[in-house]
Amino acid sequence: MFLGTAFAATGRASAEEVIVGLVTKTEVNPFFVKMRQAAEAEAKAKGVKLIARAGKFDGDNEGQVTAIEDLISAGAKGILVTPNNSSGMLGIIKKARDAGVLVIALDTATDPADAVDATFATDNFEAGVQQGAYARKALGDKKPVLAMLDGTPGGTVDAFRHNGYLKGFGLAEGDPAIAGSAITNGAQDKGQVGMENLLSKNGEINAVYTINEPAAAGGYAALKSFGKEADVMLTSIDGGCAGVRDVKAGKIAATVMQFPYKMAAMGVDAVVDYAASGKKPSGFVNTGSFLITDKPVEGIDSKDTEWGLKNCWGD
Repeated sequence: MFLGTAFAATGRASAEEVIVGLVTKTEVNPFFVKMRQAAEAEAKAKGVKLIARAGKFDGDNEGQVTAIEDLISAGAKGILVTPNNSSGMLGIIKKARDAGVLVIALDTATDPADAVDATFATDNFEAGVQQGAYARKALGDKKPVLAMLDGTPGGTVDAFRHNGYLKGFGLAEGDPAIAGSAITNGAQDKGQVGMENLLSKNGEINAVYTINEPAAAGGYAALKSFGKEADVMLTSIDGGCAGVRDVKAGKIAATVMQFPYKMAAMGVDAVVDYAASGKKPSGFVNTGSFLITDKPVEGIDSKDTEWGLKNCWGD
């Protein structure tokens, strides 16, 4: 029910070894690839073992539950997880914590947030605010007609980014300026289909929110096929190198960069500290974000793509 790679033997931990488990949403999204690579590097540097697992697709809650079951059986001291469904893993997370396993959410909070010991993530609401505030300012005096390429229903990241964007843009949910929305699961192909459908219904769309850069790439492809790519304020969140290159090329007006390698390294370090001292982290730790654009607007802090390409992740 899940995909994964092992950076360690998967048998029951011996008394002296420390096993860190990592369970990401998928194995192919560049964000989670970078997260896994960073966790592997930090585990190697700290002399601990990492077992990495992932869902088959964005939304594969069952596969992640199975992965955590296996990590408990393998004797993991701590498990780092990016939940596909923020409320769909509460039972298995409780089982892990009851067994003495430290559980930290990376990137995506659980619902409720205190279902895990701690969360290391981007402040996704604030990242959404940054995206929305930039888009509204960059539109200038144009009357907004907004389309929203959302992620996966039931995820806290999806809700935080969506709601943050609307706040930054200055709109309430249900405002007539919102022409429509589409579920993309953060995937390029679904982003393209969703955008094509929205454009078919309303050719006046001039601003597009996207859950992430793959969805934005799909949205751009649809805009181009309709001859609208130069007329629409397309923005995103992620900060992958491919996304930053799309900003540099003018395909995306701006993206909000986050730092998956920081989340992963901090998570591994926290498990190592817990194994040594029994001390657990708690609460929410913001790992930061920056708006990346080559078309800055007054009153919005940003960095250019030269900086972005030096600090991005992925290929």
